[in-house]
Amino acid sequence: MSSNGPRRKRSILSRIVRRVIVAIYHWKGWKLDGHLPDIPKYVIAGAPHSSNWDFVFFIGATAEEGVEPNFMGKHTLFRGILKSFMLDMGGIAIDRTKRTNMVDQIAAEFDRRERLALVIAAEGTRRSKGEWKSGFYNIARAANVPIVPVWVCNERKLLGFGPAIEPTGSYAQTLLEIARFMRSKLPDYGRFKVLEQQAMRLMEEDRG
Repeated sequence: MSSNGPRRKRSILSRIVRRVIVAIYHWKGWKLDGHLPDIPKYVIAGAPHSSNWDFVFFIGATAEEGVEPNFMGKHTLFRGILKSFMLDMGGIAIDRTKRTNMVDQIAAEFDRRERLALVIAAEGTRRSKGEWKSGFYNIARAANVPIVPVWVCNERKLLGFGPAIEPTGSYAQTLLEIARFMRSKLPDYGRFKVLEQQAMRLMEEDRG
């Protein structure tokens, strides 16, 4: 299952890079827990984002599922000799100089494509203590697509896919549902405890 609609004729470089990534994933002995949903469009919210290797292992895991995920990138990266490579690897150019904001640009991309699995590092940065940014939720709401939570355990070399969660009108409520799923998989992991605390704090603020 490809997330890119009609298949492009890929550059040699992108084909080599993808094969190397998948080979590294298998060589390192990573395993999967659960499966990606068999639906055409969704946002993948992954955590924790703790290493530059996250991208490699995630690409390997999705390849095992037969899915080619997409990611957002600055439009300046989609120029010259890099353009074909970035598109082949699943990149979607975001132009922050346009009046249309990032959420609207991605929502339009979801509307344009027949299939799209957009991966977002929900913590936003490797320096995060565990709280998530709301971009993944805002995109899912604007595009009217579900959110698939993805967790990673580097110690056990395990990557897990969660159920497709429909975003509610409350960010706090949606975040709490995701947090409780994440904690069901790694109950003692500190960053997921922080995520649950963030969701509960937001719930209290909504009530207040």
